[in-house]
Amino acid sequence: MPIATRQLGTTNAHVTELGFGSAPLGDLFQPVTEAKSRATLRAAWRAGIRYYDTSPWYGYGKSELRLGEFLRQKNHGSYVVSTKVGRVFKATRDLRNFDYGFWCGGLPFDHVYDYSYDGLMRSYEDSLTRFGVHRVDLLLIHDLDPFYHNEAQIQAYLHQLFTSGWRALAELKASGDIKGVGAGLNKTGMMLRFLELMPLDFFIVAMPYTLLDQEALDRELPRCVEEGIGIVIGAVFASGILVTGPTENSTYGYMPATPEIMEKTRRIQAVCERHGVPLAAAALQFPLFHPAVASVIPGAIRPEYVESNLSNYQHEIPVDLWAELKSDGLIREDAPTPG
Repeated sequence: MPIATRQLGTTNAHVTELGFGSAPLGDLFQPVTEAKSRATLRAAWRAGIRYYDTSPWYGYGKSELRLGEFLRQKNHGSYVVSTKVGRVFKATRDLRNFDYGFWCGGLPFDHVYDYSYDGLMRSYEDSLTRFGVHRVDLLLIHDLDPFYHNEAQIQAYLHQLFTSGWRALAELKASGDIKGVGAGLNKTGMMLRFLELMPLDFFIVAMPYTLLDQEALDRELPRCVEEGIGIVIGAVFASGILVTGPTENSTYGYMPATPEIMEKTRRIQAVCERHGVPLAAAALQFPLFHPAVASVIPGAIRPEYVESNLSNYQHEIPVDLWAELKSDGLIREDAPTPG
């Protein structure tokens, strides 16, 4: 069964329902060899994945370099790629004390946040250079949220973006250089604030709508449906626990899972097992039933993970599974599901 495509919001970008999140190719938490990176991307292409998301932030440029090397061998119109702006990088002058953070094998480039016109244009052009292409399809304002900034910083950067940086994104879209402008966020709280200031086309959000949390159904997702704004779900497995199940080392939201999350996952997994469905399959397919969601983009660091994601995407799930999850109070009654 081929991977279906969906229109992303009202843009003319059509993305595969199963996309590829490229943060792990920036050596997120563990190193990925060049050979393994190439093999993983080849597996994604063989699987039929034609939507790839990345960012200069991922490995301080390494993910874009790796993805660009691969996509340069393909016809540009045969895939959709999104990347992000908001940080500007330059070579570190203090390699001995350089902090790689959680990019354990990242490149030695320092960065500053810059949401101004010049900053966003510089970031965009630098990304094109790393990719080795003359354009990308989609651009996102990256990480302007409480995960990285305090409230005073958020207000200052939003002002910089609204009064200066937005003009750069609007120009790129109006000229046809990009097909759409979005925001890449870690949580839902900033979505409505963005929409009050600027007409975004879509969001990539890491943790707002999964089997374990549907709070976004209250305000954010209805607003997106109303205005034709597309959604891409990043951490569809909630950073791990919806693949591994509840184990001693399970993570949720990139932190150790709490006892409450462990117990809820255990109950969801038990329902899945009764219906012969892998937990990861239910987790991957669930967000795609929402009318605003165009794609889910799990990452991968080896070909087998791509193949597993494809298998979970294609796994047939009985309608009764969703009904049981709702009747047991494990997912919300108003969550869109088959039947």
